[in-house]
Amino acid sequence: MKDFSQLLRDQTQSIVEQWVEAVRQDKKISSTNNLSRTAIKNHLDHVLSALATVLSQYQDDEIQPLVQASLHHGTLRAEQGFDAAEIAREYRLLRNVIFATLEPELLQASAQEVMRTVRLIDIVLDEAIAYCFQTYTQQRLAELEQLQNQLSLNNQELTRLVRANQDNLSLLAHELKNPLTSIIGYSDLFLRLQRQKSNEKDTLSHLEHVERVLRSGRQLLHLINDALEISRYDAGQMKLHLESVNVHELITNVYEMLEPLASHKNLQIIINCDSTGADRSPLCTLEEVVTDALRLQQILTNLISNAIRYTESGTIKIKCETLGIDKWTIAVSDTGIGIEPEDQAQIFEPYFRIPSSAKTFLPDSTGLGLAIVSRLVKLLQGEISLVSQKGVGSTFIVTLPLKVEV
Repeated sequence: MKDFSQLLRDQTQSIVEQWVEAVRQDKKISSTNNLSRTAIKNHLDHVLSALATVLSQYQDDEIQPLVQASLHHGTLRAEQGFDAAEIAREYRLLRNVIFATLEPELLQASAQEVMRTVRLIDIVLDEAIAYCFQTYTQQRLAELEQLQNQLSLNNQELTRLVRANQDNLSLLAHELKNPLTSIIGYSDLFLRLQRQKSNEKDTLSHLEHVERVLRSGRQLLHLINDALEISRYDAGQMKLHLESVNVHELITNVYEMLEPLASHKNLQIIINCDSTGADRSPLCTLEEVVTDALRLQQILTNLISNAIRYTESGTIKIKCETLGIDKWTIAVSDTGIGIEPEDQAQIFEPYFRIPSSAKTFLPDSTGLGLAIVSRLVKLLQGEISLVSQKGVGSTFIVTLPLKVEV
């Protein structure tokens, strides 16, 4: 009898690599767009090890490694923002890769050996996805509860701030209306289905309802947090926490966080700091500056992520250099859609978005990102400017002091 378990162990690395590539190429699993290969791989090698063990000698106690790996997989995928359908597609792809790998040996095996192997692989993968969905559902429900608490607390603070400043209230209320209506509607539907749980067997449908609630909740929470950020600045409640910041490390951290998003669109990020010469891989030799690291990171993250989202092809360039003895600049350039001259004067205003007919902003855009950047730059005692040409690209230039004064 052929030893398919040993073949599976020998081919584990190959199966993992093929599966990771298949998942990244699947356009219906969009949650992998911002993940590294390591993050996608997760505990798949443990699942394959358990599968090999079961093929060798099927015993209930041998499936425990699979249980643990699958439980962890479900929790991590929930934290990474996957939805239920994406996880189901992951396991479907895994099944395809495993059978494709074993196919040459299966064709040479007896009918009895083929039936036993296929049956056991199906049993193990069905068990794996069942345990995965178990923890995935628990994680999603816990996140939903936490999100509800966060929304409640933020809503209280937002109400207090709005009473002190009525500007943009009607626009903000309009922006909040749609996601809030969705949250209420799907929450009610989910609760009614939960009450009928004994008669309801469509777990995937349940999870899809939860996913809709969470997506709308995250959008609402993002909007509220941005609005609070603007309100805190305008109310003078945003405080600085000054420290010596290694600009090299900070830019590298932002680059590593956003590079997968750029790679998904085949965009190259080029960093050139302090006149080090030709553009090259991530490097910055600028001296350490005294500033607020969190606020500086917010500025860079907003500008670079905006450059990526509005650029379909080409490059994103990040250039920083010192100016004289007390200032430095960082410029973020893209080869994206560009901004019309008449819109450039308003681009840093809260809630301003380029007219929707141009289809130049994403559906969940709040029009607050650049307004927050502008305020953070002022908070760091700097200036921001824009150079842009429609259809050619945009460059945002931030000038900051080497040492922010209290």
